[in-house]
Amino acid sequence: MEDVKRWRRELHQIPELGLKEYETAKYLRHELEKMGYQWESIVDTGTIVYIDNGCLSTLAFRSDIDGLPIEEKNEVDYVSKHSGCMHACGHDGHMSALLGFAKRLKSIKERLNYNILLIFQPAEESPGAARFVVESGVFEKYNVKAIFGMHLMPLIEEGMIACKKGPLMAMCGELDVTIHGKGAHAGLPQDGVDSIMIANQAYMQYQTMVSHQISPFQPVVLNIGQIEGGTARNSVATQTVMHGTLRCYDESLFHQMTKHIQAIHESLMQSYQCQIEWSCPPMYPPVINSSSLYLQWKECVDLDHYMELDEPLMLAEDFAFYQKAVPGIFFFLGTKCDCYQSGLHTETFNFHEDVLIKAIDLYEKIAKNIKGV
Repeated sequence: MEDVKRWRRELHQIPELGLKEYETAKYLRHELEKMGYQWESIVDTGTIVYIDNGCLSTLAFRSDIDGLPIEEKNEVDYVSKHSGCMHACGHDGHMSALLGFAKRLKSIKERLNYNILLIFQPAEESPGAARFVVESGVFEKYNVKAIFGMHLMPLIEEGMIACKKGPLMAMCGELDVTIHGKGAHAGLPQDGVDSIMIANQAYMQYQTMVSHQISPFQPVVLNIGQIEGGTARNSVATQTVMHGTLRCYDESLFHQMTKHIQAIHESLMQSYQCQIEWSCPPMYPPVINSSSLYLQWKECVDLDHYMELDEPLMLAEDFAFYQKAVPGIFFFLGTKCDCYQSGLHTETFNFHEDVLIKAIDLYEKIAKNIKGV
């Protein structure tokens, strides 16, 4: 436990943004070398360790390693040393748990039915480097048959494992819309094309689309979180920009919704003689846990500390790229307690390191008991 606590607190002090995790990678590789492992670089700042147990197939276990552009406000002696960057999503805990599992594997190697691949993956937050790991061919190289991953979750009571089969997290895309109108004096509105008014029309039609063109049995989120338009109170706004997110659990539904958005824009351009530029590329696919693998995984869990989720979350995770390549299970480990209740991606997110032992124990049970994947 002391190693796990030390790893977490030392990693917490050196958060780095995606694909720039050079100090983090150096730290992880040094600790792995101390355990006697030979590591390989992947996607530059990523690190993998292949443990050959003489088996035909391999199970993979993944941790993300990047931080977030957030200024930490925790008053602790292990506060981030990198100004404007923080491990506000628990990736320091994820790395420490996987390091703990690496250490644990030294004593259980002879009792495993699979080879093991440990993946310390960069850039989960952006741009989603799990896709690059898959594209590297490492799964084929090491004959990976299944993958497992964990995320700390302050919405769930400390020490509880939470999961469900099927959809667990959403597919997401970033919606960017620029409306080009025509500027004019506010006293002569007939000479202009008001981009703010058109943006308001677009926003309302997005919500009508969700409520009236999508089945109520298909969960969807279309949120506009930022609008910027106009330059003066007494002028008709020439340009308005909107930024938002589109999320759902079905890839075909995502593409259906982007077609509806395009139709809304075409109607507005015809009605108001404006121009609308927009994009909503899919970022991450939905996280969908393998139903058959879930049944085996659940047998590894201490059911006294397990809760099966009733519904998936509208959060997104690039772990989904792994699940498109091989069956996978992604699960949550609760951190909510009297001391720590701040949410993910907040400047005061924190947790008790003791909880990480739950993840290490579960990783060990998975490695020992999963069969036939």
